[in-house]
Amino acid sequence: MKITRKWNVVFLCLFGLLSVVALAACGDSSNQSAPAASESAPAAGEAAPAAEAKLPTFGVLIYKYDDTYISTVRNALAEALEGKAEFQMQDGKGDQAAQNDQLDVMIEKKVDLLIVNMVDARAAEGLLAKVKAAGIPVIFFNREPDLNVLKTFDKAAFVGTNAADAGNMQGDIVKKLWDEHPEYDRNNDGKLQYVMFQGEPDNPEAIARTEFSVKKAVEDGVQMEQVGQTYVCNWDTAQAQQAMESALAANEGKIELVLANNDSMAMGAVAALSNVGFNTEGGDPAKFVPVVGVDATDQAVDAINKGLMSATVKQDGPAMAQAISALALNMVAGKPPLEGTTYTWDDSGIAVRIPYAPFFKE
Repeated sequence: MKITRKWNVVFLCLFGLLSVVALAACGDSSNQSAPAASESAPAAGEAAPAAEAKLPTFGVLIYKYDDTYISTVRNALAEALEGKAEFQMQDGKGDQAAQNDQLDVMIEKKVDLLIVNMVDARAAEGLLAKVKAAGIPVIFFNREPDLNVLKTFDKAAFVGTNAADAGNMQGDIVKKLWDEHPEYDRNNDGKLQYVMFQGEPDNPEAIARTEFSVKKAVEDGVQMEQVGQTYVCNWDTAQAQQAMESALAANEGKIELVLANNDSMAMGAVAALSNVGFNTEGGDPAKFVPVVGVDATDQAVDAINKGLMSATVKQDGPAMAQAISALALNMVAGKPPLEGTTYTWDDSGIAVRIPYAPFFKE
């Protein structure tokens, strides 16, 4: 009996020792396989990392990519939206039917918001009806539709300028040039004989610039007399150059000023004048016809600084793009369009106006 109890004690001791060793081994194995604290789930009280928010998608319809001023706006818009929204941009190539088709595609893709530069502002009602039916917020810019049409949709807005202001500033520029340069009255008759280049025949902005530039110059005391017809050149440099060549041939020595609705057409007029020895860099001051445009494009600014062109009215493309971006990001987030911005609605309650400014040689 004593022997039996002795061996029982031995066995119990050995069993206990083996159990301790086994438990220690299990503990070591567990510690080696556990991930480091930095690799594991967040500690108690810490929020789990949020999934990256999906950016909204904007559909951007441009009337024509190769319009110099609009190129400035669309490039600035792409920069303003970078990292804030995905966007799909389409070139309407001056074709309203094509732009209508592009709109249909954007609606089918269920974009979150539309930004539209109309080919033909008069077609906005039909386009808006589709957008309204789809319930997609929309911002029209630059080419102004009938604002009463836009008011029928509570998710619509317009960003642009006041076309009459550009014309009025051109008129003031004409007055300044006329007062400072009596030599511009080439025939000494006290009247300023001018040629007019209009953007499009039925475009409200073109019509307003054409009308108010002359009207304001007359109000300022300049006697204005138009030479030949109003040349409608669709905002295009080549068309304006060809028209100016015809005007010079038909009215040699009679043209004392060129007014153009935009800088692209103004540059066409400058090219035609340069080809006949006028408006050349470092040329004879007596062989210079003042040319006034609108937009302050890079080409026009360069021409003004080189003495090839007199002045322009600055239409701030980057400022327009910034306004479009600010309103769009608010609208797509379900906020009031002007929330947190310095912009204000004009009297219509639906449009933001970007101011013009006269531009002379730097």
